[in-house]
Amino acid sequence: MKRWLALALLMFAVAGCEDGTPTTSFPPGCDNEIRTCMEQRTTPPPTVIDASKKYSATVHTTRGDFVISFVDAKVAPQTVNNFVYLSQNHFYDNLTFHRVVPGFVVQGGDPLGNGTGGPAYKLPDENNPSKWPRGTAGMASSAAGVSGSQFFITIGDAPFLETSGVYNHFGQVTSGMDVLDKIQVGDKMTSIDISAS
Repeated sequence: MKRWLALALLMFAVAGCEDGTPTTSFPPGCDNEIRTCMEQRTTPPPTVIDASKKYSATVHTTRGDFVISFVDAKVAPQTVNNFVYLSQNHFYDNLTFHRVVPGFVVQGGDPLGNGTGGPAYKLPDENNPSKWPRGTAGMASSAAGVSGSQFFITIGDAPFLETSGVYNHFGQVTSGMDVLDKIQVGDKMTSIDISAS
């Protein structure tokens, strides 16, 4: 009986994650731990933003806080929505910054902590005009497509990113660049607060 019940619960959990039906207090589409659910999700998350509002994120780290003001949600709607969704559902809590290149970027958002992890889905190309100045927020990219969770902040001007690949530019740091300058590999994001106006 216990084995049958466990199997039934497992099938119910997988079905809830795949079909988008909320079955518990986890976010829509997830009825298990958020990172596990995102590893199974094959499409970007449901829409949680209002395109008429302006969003920002306060990223709390072990070195201090920094604030990202997002681009207009109409410019990069799925990228902004994805970051807001993951942040609101605590996906980024306690993840590390796994890559730091002095004068170039600080990168985090990988649940595996080695640059290879993230959701099963990839974001669409929402490349938009940016000169990639210091403090620009973008989504990591590879031959497989734009990452679903890994993001970076430029800590130096990086105009070559405009033509060297597909990097969804989704925001600009408006305060806390001094914190980003201190980030080292292994430092953590403790949480992210999202605000809208």
